[in-house]
Amino acid sequence: MRWENLTEGSAGPAALFGAGAVVTRTIDTPEFRGITFHEVRARSIVNRVPGASRMPFEWTVNPYRGCSHACVYCFARKTHSYLDLDTGIGFDSQIVVKTNAPELLRRELGSPRWTGAHIAMGTNVDCYQRAEGRYRLMPGIIEALRDRANPFSILTKGTLILRDLPLLREAAEVTEVGISVSVGFTDPGLWRTVEPGTPSPAARLGAVRTLTDAGIECGVLMAPVIPFLGDSPEQLRATVRAVAEAGATSVTPLVLHLRPGAREWFTAWLGAHHPHLAPRYEQMYAGGSYAPTWYQRRITRQVHELAAEFGIGPAHRGEARRIVAPERPDGSGPAGATQLSLL
Repeated sequence: MRWENLTEGSAGPAALFGAGAVVTRTIDTPEFRGITFHEVRARSIVNRVPGASRMPFEWTVNPYRGCSHACVYCFARKTHSYLDLDTGIGFDSQIVVKTNAPELLRRELGSPRWTGAHIAMGTNVDCYQRAEGRYRLMPGIIEALRDRANPFSILTKGTLILRDLPLLREAAEVTEVGISVSVGFTDPGLWRTVEPGTPSPAARLGAVRTLTDAGIECGVLMAPVIPFLGDSPEQLRATVRAVAEAGATSVTPLVLHLRPGAREWFTAWLGAHHPHLAPRYEQMYAGGSYAPTWYQRRITRQVHELAAEFGIGPAHRGEARRIVAPERPDGSGPAGATQLSLL
């Protein structure tokens, strides 16, 4: 691995970790069997999103690299290659843990150079994957953001977020907080094969209900909508209906995209499980990482029509991740600050 080229004093790329800061652990318990944790002391934790990114936010915090959710389509797989780790099984089982993330974040938020910009979490790998149950990094991260009244959002497939519900409520009292849960479909068979390490769609929707019942508005990112496997009118209807019944405040569809790293792993999975679809995928994604615009628009239109039918609105920019809108200084109501969504 490239640890030696990524630590202080190396002649390689800019150091990501402190010198001698990597500890590798294999934990032989049922919930972590087959997973190796690489505990590191990160040198920074607030990351600027590359300018070429389609994401509408500028700053992220990622306490983990790699993800035991093992979603076969995960676009973040390519990031593992930077550490000379495998983007397939290695991404699912070799988890980098930034053990000093909470204290580092508190320090960076306190810097005179930090302006209090929105911070997005869960947009690379899931911050509530199974590793979080062992390392408990998110409580300290949320506390640091709460204490600085720094706006933030979380996107997750992990029901472990409910553990931190009291902290999220405290943070929402002092700053703008947004929660989105990712549920692309409700088909149990599809879930077991493409998202084998995640809580079930039903469990995730249960988390949405718990959050909303606790007074925290929660949107659903309907992602990914998987062509030819999860995009039939019946499947879309069943998913949107379930999202509405869970009390989600919004639903935003996002069609499967296949970036390098994820594309190869997904294509191998497709060949093993649905080989008859391989030619159709080659045609659909011949133009690059994204499905054709006409297809994306069709799915978006269908989901929005279903959302209107079931009484939930699509996620508009300014609404998708909002929990509490701060009042204007004159007390006349919400300040109307722009809030971020993934679309």
